[in-house]
Amino acid sequence: MTTARLLMLTTLAMIAFAGNSLLCRLALRETAIDAASFTALRLISGALVLWLLLSLRGTSARHQGSWPSALALFAYAALFSYAYLELAAGTGALILFGAVQGTMIGYGLLQGERLRALQWLGLALALGGLVGLVLPGLSAPPLLAATLMACAGIAWGVYSIRGRGKAHPALASAGNFLLTLPLALALALLAALGPGLSIDPAGLGYALASGGLASAVGYLIWYSVLPHLSATNAATVQLSAPVIAALGGVLLLSEALSLRLLLASVAILGGIALVIRQRRPA
Repeated sequence: MTTARLLMLTTLAMIAFAGNSLLCRLALRETAIDAASFTALRLISGALVLWLLLSLRGTSARHQGSWPSALALFAYAALFSYAYLELAAGTGALILFGAVQGTMIGYGLLQGERLRALQWLGLALALGGLVGLVLPGLSAPPLLAATLMACAGIAWGVYSIRGRGKAHPALASAGNFLLTLPLALALALLAALGPGLSIDPAGLGYALASGGLASAVGYLIWYSVLPHLSATNAATVQLSAPVIAALGGVLLLSEALSLRLLLASVAILGGIALVIRQRRPA
């Protein structure tokens, strides 16, 4: 894959992830949909869209996924939804991406990856920018919600690591979504037997868009990019998603544009550039 194509696809994946964050925030914080229904609808719509796309190409995702990857995908989606019922958006983003980075960078180091001095500097700059973006809104988060979000980040890190090196990433991604369907239905059933389910038109629309567009298409693109990125680079690139989400909030949700946001964006994107420019082959 050429550098230009890698950059383009990575950017599209990060935009999809950021869009997913915006949709999740809108649904879980401003509509009546419950976390179990949102998670189930997100995964079901994602599986249906991927099945349709592959069917149009004359391929099938049957027997292409793996249960470990499907479990990691389901765990991320479910834990993320439940954690955001109590966590502030900035706190949740910091915990999530910190856990993702810790998982992927730790795996990379265990596999023998080594960072050069400028890579360490870039990673520190990116992390500092992310902390600077969300720190003013941080408070002591509820322990259970914070733990759920950290586990969601670990699950997403594991899912990303398992996606590297796949011979057919599109089929693998679709197969993983299909395997999450019984898990999603079981979660919805348990919620129906317990606190109950709640779905309103707005929440339904956000969940379908989150699963069918931001999740399914975004993960499909991300899975195709991962084989060309080291674990460390993949973890660092994902730091751009909170920045894009914040900028999306300014443009789409009329949130205030601050100097802190601009400086944090420069720090995070500049740090990512340092890490990628100094990368070694995976």
